Amino acid sequence: MKIGVDVGGTNTDAVLTDGKKVIAGVKAPTTEDVSGGIVQALQDLLRKAEVGTEIIDTVVIGTTHFTNAFVQGKGLGEVAVVRLGAPSTLSLPPLCGWPERLTRCIGDYRIIVGGGHDFDGRPYAPLDERALRTVAKEIRDRGLRAAAISSVFSPVNKSFEERAAEILRDENPDLQITLSNAIGRIGLLERENAAVMNASLAEMSRHVVQSFRNALDRLGIRVPFYISQNDGTILDADRVAQFPVLTFASGPTNSMRGAALLSGLADSIVVDIGGTTSDIGVIANGYPRESAVAVDIGGVRTNFRMPDILSLGLGGGSLVVGNVIGPRSVGHRLHQDALVFGGSTLTTTDIAVAAGQVEIGDRDRVRHLDKQMVAAAMDRLHEMLDEAIDRMKTSAAPVPVVLVGGGAVLVSRSLRSASEIVIPEHAGVANAMGAALAQVGGEVDHVMSYRGRKRDDVLAEASALARQRAIDAGAVPDTVAIVDIEELPLAYVPGEAVRVRVKAVGDLAITTRKNRTSENAA
Repeated sequence: MKIGVDVGGTNTDAVLTDGKKVIAGVKAPTTEDVSGGIVQALQDLLRKAEVGTEIIDTVVIGTTHFTNAFVQGKGLGEVAVVRLGAPSTLSLPPLCGWPERLTRCIGDYRIIVGGGHDFDGRPYAPLDERALRTVAKEIRDRGLRAAAISSVFSPVNKSFEERAAEILRDENPDLQITLSNAIGRIGLLERENAAVMNASLAEMSRHVVQSFRNALDRLGIRVPFYISQNDGTILDADRVAQFPVLTFASGPTNSMRGAALLSGLADSIVVDIGGTTSDIGVIANGYPRESAVAVDIGGVRTNFRMPDILSLGLGGGSLVVGNVIGPRSVGHRLHQDALVFGGSTLTTTDIAVAAGQVEIGDRDRVRHLDKQMVAAAMDRLHEMLDEAIDRMKTSAAPVPVVLVGGGAVLVSRSLRSASEIVIPEHAGVANAMGAALAQVGGEVDHVMSYRGRKRDDVLAEASALARQRAIDAGAVPDTVAIVDIEELPLAYVPGEAVRVRVKAVGDLAITTRKNRTSENAA
């Protein structure tokens, strides 16, 4: 059996699953030390399911910890930012466009040295190893503990980045180095930004992953554990300690994946209604649609994979003032501030209770509300959701809509944008369900030449590489399938160049407790 955990800003949700069947699901408050909330959630889960730890084979954890830390600029480390791109990239220095509050956290060591490749992988400038040796000494003298290395077209040819890392480690054996080719895609500045973000979280990520391990150890759960990524797949915990940015936006992704699994709808729009916001995304072939544009995180543009999410300021704690709903919210103080719980603030939850939509708290405390005002607020609430769903659709035709999250009770009638509305069982813990049943993925994002080659052969080559990467990441070979292929012709690049992106996913190869015991005995 699997356990899925989603560590949110307010609650830590956990589910126990047997295949796609949910055995039990619980919520517990998220604690400042992270591990405390996980321990409480897992204790409650095992108690509710009336099982012991011996039945657990795998644990998958989803977290917003790293996203929140970067956006808030908390706990970030200084980074040596090294770009291999002189002389062609000198006009735009590293970290250009970053908010000052974040550049202060990153520090001021940024340098561009000679190097870089063309789109086809051929070097256009030699790597300046002499300059890199000087850089290595300066990093040592400054006492920097993390570095981010980026090079022009390194996703096509990563050799310069790897060689630069070797040179820096000669002087700094313990330096934590992030190579941009391991995270970002084609597009130097956004990929460089992603690498710097990752390097700034290097120290924190090790502590957070260790706190997850400590939480499981306290409960005697000693099984492989993974952490969910922002594309709906999972990574080994040790890999996440190296690449924490791959977990950015994994919370909404888990909710969408969970919604697809719980509803059985592989193609739909998912609306995850929380306490403060509603996250709206598109599920295609069972996975979240990825954003096709550069994504802004805390004021920094990046180009690593991110789900295409629209966040709407509408949740169970949203304030209702006149005919305006949100975006302000009482958030985690809903149970203290809302009228039905004895507070003095009118929220959407109060409106839903007054309308007879849901039985929460003390309904007598909202009986005095004007019925016309309540009806108008309910109309406005549904209108806001319709408008947001329409913005995410690719056509005017109604589509299936899956509602998840604790705020799903706000929706009391049909939506004109929806062909049907589905609120699946266990919708409140869809995020943890998405984590529990996440698969293993492999991806290819290369610029490839179609000149003198058949298109099918090029795509077959990229697909085979994506499949192998999924298998190398721990997927069962027979279950690996291609779920997305994207081609983007590059108009101003010679050689009939096309950017090809292929994504493959498969089921995690699980070593059961029985097998592990046998292996240990042998």
